[in-house]
Amino acid sequence: LKNCSPGRARHTNASRRACLIARFGDIYARERLDAETLLRTYISDIEMVQRIIYIAAVESFHAAKMAYRQFKIRVRETLSLGHSGPESLEDAVLDYIVRHEDLYDVQASVNEVIRSMNINPKISFPPEIDFIVISTLIQELCRVAFSMQTLVPPLDIAFDTDGELFSETKYHRSFDSDFTAALVAYHVWPALMENDVVVVKGEAVTKR
Repeated sequence: LKNCSPGRARHTNASRRACLIARFGDIYARERLDAETLLRTYISDIEMVQRIIYIAAVESFHAAKMAYRQFKIRVRETLSLGHSGPESLEDAVLDYIVRHEDLYDVQASVNEVIRSMNINPKISFPPEIDFIVISTLIQELCRVAFSMQTLVPPLDIAFDTDGELFSETKYHRSFDSDFTAALVAYHVWPALMENDVVVVKGEAVTKR
């Protein structure tokens, strides 16, 4: 994803988009399950474990998007001093970010996510353990979320609320759901969106 020649960010958009969507699926299938297994050694309540992982995903996207906006502002300020074309300044900024994604301070985002999780009233953790135990999952989510901001249009996760009407277009039901229930009890994994269109379904638990 980083070996992009100057002026080519938009031309590589489709291939980068495909890679990032696949990576998001890999995180769901691998790092998410690894984190779930790890958390189950500390927490017996599977609902709490799944809530923790879901909130980690949401907070990772939030932190990565904030970091991207700040990074983009710094790049634009620097490049504007000597920019003369032929591409637009915005394209030059995008090309620079795509080529230098390794400058993204992912650890700062991980720290921000863990801070946010520590004050989230919906989740709790044994006091002797820290959310840092799932930092691998958080780090990978932050990386993919940051890279998704370089796409045109960017990819993002859906906004969700507990108790919302279950949407077949946005979610798969978890195997332990009540399949006759109309409302979401809680979310397991966010849906991936492009503008207002679902690109990858999330996962939710429905109960009466």
